[in-house]
Amino acid sequence: MKKKVALFIVLAILLTQMPIIGQYFSIINTLIHETGHALIAIITGGEVQSVSLFSNTEGATLTSYRYWIGGFLTSIAGYVFSSLLAYLFMVLIFKRKSGYVLSILLGILIVSLIFWVRNPFGLFWVITITSGFLWVLLKGSKPALDNMALFLTSLLLVESVTSSLEIMYLGFVSPNNAGDATNLADVTFIIPALIWGTFFFVQSLFFARLGLKRYF
Repeated sequence: MKKKVALFIVLAILLTQMPIIGQYFSIINTLIHETGHALIAIITGGEVQSVSLFSNTEGATLTSYRYWIGGFLTSIAGYVFSSLLAYLFMVLIFKRKSGYVLSILLGILIVSLIFWVRNPFGLFWVITITSGFLWVLLKGSKPALDNMALFLTSLLLVESVTSSLEIMYLGFVSPNNAGDATNLADVTFIIPALIWGTFFFVQSLFFARLGLKRYF
């Protein structure tokens, strides 16, 4: 199992560096990231107007919230949710419960399609990835399903770390254009974007290590 996990992570790293197809599959992390924002907005009493997914792997969640704490938690949720879910999926696969991984991902896809995603590319991506997902679920053998769960988990794990690294870098070189780190700097007033970017990267490494240490 150790060699198989290492192989899938290497494949995920190589795939995400490829043009077009790499970006297409990397959007799985974008969807999870934006789902984190949406869920926390709802939990804290806010509303989700829409979720947008873009071909360059960027995303945006338009939310409203009543209280300061809701805005703070919603802003912080994206990267943390991706890292936490990657860790959870690694644990489930280690316990040979890949079905739970696939069920959670399918649930997120369906909920996003019905309630949140509205931009044209986002709809195209969710519909095509869900169609492929359902085809494998219906036609695939148990080993094929296990491999798909590990493949998608590896993608999420890799992207949760690399996207956090990118936002940390932006926090240092372009703090006014560092996405969630910039939003948090605006919300907290005294904590700059570079600190939030560093926090996102450190927590991604923490959860990645927790997930991988079961295998290595």
